Amino acid sequence: MMPRIAISSGADIVAARLEGRELAAQAGFSSIDLTVIATAISELARNIVEYARTGEMILSVIQEGNRKGFRVEARDEGPGIPDVELAMQDGYSTGGGLGLGLPGTRRLMDEFLINSGAGKSTRVVATKWIR
Repeated sequence: MMPRIAISSGADIVAARLEGRELAAQAGFSSIDLTVIATAISELARNIVEYARTGEMILSVIQEGNRKGFRVEARDEGPGIPDVELAMQDGYSTGGGLGLGLPGTRRLMDEFLINSGAGKSTRVVATKWIR
């Protein structure tokens, strides 16, 4: 099951967070990891709403060999991130926030991939593995 959740409002952020938490719980993640996953979903969804206005999240339980994980993919067709390296630095924010979104999400998750650029769509894929 790979739910796709349209993201364009605060209510969508909450819905994505709840859906992700439920899916990860069914997959066997610990309560601590459920909180980590829900936080990552919130941060990525909030970025979509704040910077791109609309986008989508794809949530999935994945299996690679004997490893089971949870993958969050956030996509939007917004203005893109002109300097991804700068955006990944702690404290950097163009939206007046704390600048914890992308770097914080990278720290929370085990794998983190971002693809963007000025005037391009943005795609972030973050994975958490069951320990």
